[in-house]
Amino acid sequence: MALSAGEEPAAENFIEDPVESSPEVPAEVTPAGSSSAFGRMLHWNAARTAQRRRAGELETRRSRRKRSSWRFILPSLIGVSVFFLVPFLVVVYYSLVNNPVQHVFVGADNYMRILQNPAFLTAARNTLVFSMISVPLAVVLSLFLAVVLESRIPFKSYFRSFFLSPMMVPVASVILVWQVLFHSHGLANDMIGFFGLGPIDWPKSDYAMIPICILFLWKNLGYNMILFMAGLSAIPREILEVAKLESATDWQIFWSIKLRYLSSSIMFVTIMSLINSFKVFREIYLLTGDHPYGSLYMLQHFINNNLSSLDYQKVSSAAIIMSVVMVGIIALLLLAENRAGRDLES
Repeated sequence: MALSAGEEPAAENFIEDPVESSPEVPAEVTPAGSSSAFGRMLHWNAARTAQRRRAGELETRRSRRKRSSWRFILPSLIGVSVFFLVPFLVVVYYSLVNNPVQHVFVGADNYMRILQNPAFLTAARNTLVFSMISVPLAVVLSLFLAVVLESRIPFKSYFRSFFLSPMMVPVASVILVWQVLFHSHGLANDMIGFFGLGPIDWPKSDYAMIPICILFLWKNLGYNMILFMAGLSAIPREILEVAKLESATDWQIFWSIKLRYLSSSIMFVTIMSLINSFKVFREIYLLTGDHPYGSLYMLQHFINNNLSSLDYQKVSSAAIIMSVVMVGIIALLLLAENRAGRDLES
C-alpha cells in the first residue's frame, strides 16, 4: 500500500528484519567461538594421540631392551641351571630315597642315620674346629696387614708382592715344601728343639691341624689383604681429616670410622674365607692321603670316601646338611653386615 510523504506506517503493519531483531547469540556458540573450541578439541586430540604414540614407542623400546637383556643372560642361566641347580636338586632327591635303583621315598631317614654316624660326626667336628680357628685368624691378620701396608712404611710394594706370591704357587709344590718343613726331621722340629721340645711327627699327631692352619693362612692372607686395602682406599679422606682435626687417636679413627666403613669388606672376606676353609681337603689329601690322622679327617674326606663306595645316600645327606649349615652361617653374617650398614648410615 503506497504511503504519502511524511506519513508513518502503522504499528501493526510494520515487519521487523529478522536478522536485526534476533536475540544476541552468546560468544561461545558464535561461529568464531565454535571454531575456536573445535580447534582446541583437535589440538587436545592430537596431543593425546602423540602422547599415546610416544608411550607406545617407549614401551616397545623397553620390551626390546628386556628381550635383549634376556638374550645376554640366557646362556649364563642355562649354564647355572645345568651345572648347579639341576645337580643340587638331584642330590636333594637322592637324600630322600633309599637307593638310586628302587627310588623308594624314605623321608628324613637318611638324615637321621647320617647324624648318628661316628665318622660323619668326627668329620663335622674337625671341620667346624678348623673353620673356627682359621677363618677369624685369616680375617684379623689380613686386616692388620692391610692397615700396616696402608701406612707409610718402606718397601711397601715388596711386602705386598711377598704376601701375594702364594696365589701363584701350585698346590702340589706347596705340599712338597710343607712335607719338608713338618717332617719328623724337618725344620719345624729343629726350631722347637731350641726350646727343649722333642721332635713331633706333625701330620700324625694331635698337632696335625697346626701345619694345615698355617698353610691356609699363608695361601689366603694375600688375597684378603688386597680386598681390605681396596676397602680402606674407598673411605672418604675428608672424614679422616676431620677426625684428626678433632684430636682423635689412631685407635679411635680405626675403631669408629675405618672399621665401620669396612663392614661390607669384612663380611665378604669372612664368607670367602669360610668357603675356602671347607675346601682345604685338597691340601690335606695331598699331605696325608685318603685316611688322615683323626684330627684332620674333614667332611670332604667323608664325602669322598663314601662316594668311592657309591653310597649316594650318605653323600647326598652329608652334602645337604653342610649346605644348610653354610647358608645359615652366611645368613647370620649378612644380618650382622646389614645392621652395621644401618648403623653407618645413621
